[in-house]
Amino acid sequence: MKLVFAGTPEPAVPSLRALLGSPRHEVAAVVTRPDAPAGRGRKIVRSPVGTLADEAGIPVLTPARPSDPAFLAQLAELAPDCCPVVAYGALVPRAALDIPRHGWVNLHFSLLPAWRGAAPVQAAVRHGDEVTGATTFLLEAGLDTGPTFGVVTEAVGPQDTAGDLLDRLAVSGAGLLLATMDGIADGTLRPRAQPSDGVSHAPKVTTADARVDWAAPPLAVDRLIRSVTPEPGAWTTFRADRLGLGPVGATTDAPGGDAGLPVLKPGELHVEKRRVLVGTAAAPLELGEVQPVGKRAMPAPDWARGVRIEPGELLT
Repeated sequence: MKLVFAGTPEPAVPSLRALLGSPRHEVAAVVTRPDAPAGRGRKIVRSPVGTLADEAGIPVLTPARPSDPAFLAQLAELAPDCCPVVAYGALVPRAALDIPRHGWVNLHFSLLPAWRGAAPVQAAVRHGDEVTGATTFLLEAGLDTGPTFGVVTEAVGPQDTAGDLLDRLAVSGAGLLLATMDGIADGTLRPRAQPSDGVSHAPKVTTADARVDWAAPPLAVDRLIRSVTPEPGAWTTFRADRLGLGPVGATTDAPGGDAGLPVLKPGELHVEKRRVLVGTAAAPLELGEVQPVGKRAMPAPDWARGVRIEPGELLT
């Protein structure tokens, strides 16, 4: 089939690479978000998908909005059979959806109808899902509501961050998307309506959402931090300054007593030679890496020695 691929960030790259490597399909063009400033220098850079397309010699379209008449005219002139899309980052209007004869087929990183929305992987980690996956479905006007073609599943490990899980889903999902394109081309795949039960939503995670509440149970704190690693990044405050947080560790000592865990208030810090503990609603947790404002991430014991934490000081 003749394809126009739409995608923007790094997790979409494996899918584009798989389609480019298929002898059965022609990627006639790529649609991605416009070049944007990135990094400390705020230099204007191409998206990861656009960069791969440039390397492959594929035309790249970067409309400010996919509803722009000029873009719609370009897409109609390309006359694709199908538009596979992975994390494009903009709402595709009906005028664009109607151009390819097989529509736009989205790879979504959840087992629909669970976790419809912008942050399905973060939601799966935060809510303690043991299994998640990816789904291919036909785009329509609703938010991730279209009929589905296929799924792959992926176990969620107890130490997985959202970044770890997304890296794996990007690879397995690329295989699913390619198989879906093959099935559509062969006429062997027909989309099936999503079930009406089991619907859940995963809105975009904001920086405010990533602030840790130390009064929560330790399991909830652990899941929150892993769910926002690496983006947007968990954080707390120390001495009124923001402090970034990497994944934390559970403590296995017996609570209380001379040889056991100290009894700590939520957010209260306790510094030992090789670890830094922080209080929660129940057992303390062991801080992993922390990142003060303007500095690199560092092990919590190194940070604690540098700032000279006083007894009773808190993360808030």
